[in-house]
Amino acid sequence: MDTIIQGISTFRAQIFPGQRQMYEQLVRDGQHPNALIIACADSRVSPEHITQAGPGELFVCRNAGNIVPPFAQQNGGVSSAIEYAVVALGVRDIVVCGHSDCGAMKGLMNPEALAKMPNVAAWLRHATAAERIVCEAYPADMDPKQHHRALALENVIVQLANLRTHPSVAAALAKGELRLHGWFFEIETGTLLAYDGEAGRFVPLGHDDGLPVAEAPAPRVAAPEYARVAAE
Repeated sequence: MDTIIQGISTFRAQIFPGQRQMYEQLVRDGQHPNALIIACADSRVSPEHITQAGPGELFVCRNAGNIVPPFAQQNGGVSSAIEYAVVALGVRDIVVCGHSDCGAMKGLMNPEALAKMPNVAAWLRHATAAERIVCEAYPADMDPKQHHRALALENVIVQLANLRTHPSVAAALAKGELRLHGWFFEIETGTLLAYDGEAGRFVPLGHDDGLPVAEAPAPRVAAPEYARVAAE
């Protein structure tokens, strides 16, 4: 706590005075974040630090394992953050960001380690599909480290699928107003991988490369006569 208090003092004395106008404008104009990032609560993975985003630029929701509970199963903080970001703030992009050396994924691999953490065990059931995919669709002779990495990557894709069950997300995708992204941050190298939905794989995100999209907007064309009426 001494370090935290010292940091607060430094912010108040050295940083805030030079940024006072920015913070006053954020209060005056409200927040208009560019994206919602759903990331792991791991202390080593800070979306603002990774993206070098400033105050007001990101709407961030963090939890153990970067989990997105399916809408029908769980209404809580994550569901509320998603709904608010899409409906109230009008974000155009949502990112689910996993990472290497994830403790939540280690717990999923070793459920006996969660015996004294029943709430964590229950929470991680939302990632069971990722564990089943790795156990049944990947080579059985993978070493634990490979298994863990595959699980963390598959978990990002599973949570993107859960994200699509939220009505606000489904509607925004159908209206062509939202894009979904899956990211994976390698702590040890600083590399950020992005899921390319068309290619079905994660690719390194380079400075000059385009941003791969897990799912692009999909305006409905099944009933074009209704679309025409709405447009008119």
